[in-house]
Amino acid sequence: MPIKLAFEAIGEGPPVVILHGLFGAGCNWMPVAESLAARYRVYLPDARNHGGSPWSETMAYNDMALDVKVLIESEQLQRPFIVGHSMGGKTAMALALEHPDSIGGLAVIDIAPESYVGQFSSYVSAMRSLGLAAESTRRQLREVLAGGLGPRVSEDFLMQSLRRHHHRFDWRINLLATALCSQDLCSFPVALLDERYQGPALFLSGEESDYLRPESRPRILELFPDAQLERIPDAGHWLHADQPEALLCGLQEWLADASALAPR
Repeated sequence: MPIKLAFEAIGEGPPVVILHGLFGAGCNWMPVAESLAARYRVYLPDARNHGGSPWSETMAYNDMALDVKVLIESEQLQRPFIVGHSMGGKTAMALALEHPDSIGGLAVIDIAPESYVGQFSSYVSAMRSLGLAAESTRRQLREVLAGGLGPRVSEDFLMQSLRRHHHRFDWRINLLATALCSQDLCSFPVALLDERYQGPALFLSGEESDYLRPESRPRILELFPDAQLERIPDAGHWLHADQPEALLCGLQEWLADASALAPR
């Protein structure tokens, strides 16, 4: 059953919907949205079990794609461009493959339509084990969290989803559902591998990331024949934090080209 997502929207122009990654929220992408807002109406939804959106026991990509489709329909968006990072990128791909007429194009950031083994388990374990007592400070919690994470994970990023609530800290993420749905989140719907999206697509990856590897290219081009694939130097998985200007430049160029070609 689809969920009505919480979201923010800024700017005026053709609609762009940015889908954040796991453990994030729409507000993580506000700097990018503010830069795009001069030419586009940018929507920043929180995925189910994240931020201000309702919680759910399921996190299959088909379900999360339907959440975005409901947002598109409720806001009466005309073939918006979808930008998705990591989990949001898989959601964007599922939406494009299942409901191609709902969107005008998609940009996928550092993720491929494939499975990733054990991708998130260490993050969930570290976050669930963190003591969130009221007497703790953010600095103390950050130091403890950093000790439980590997070098590839930014504790600063995860701390953005931590809030003080009713005299204690808590996560704005449904960690239990995330843990229980880890298999769905790490995989990609097998049934969609027989579908094709013929519209404009951009796949941006970090040169230092191994989430989107050279061997992913054939599958991407099979599912998205019109896809452009580009790599950004000196960037890992979180391109919007590592190389925000390069990421923004790539998105702006692609959006301008896709907007010029898209029927309205």
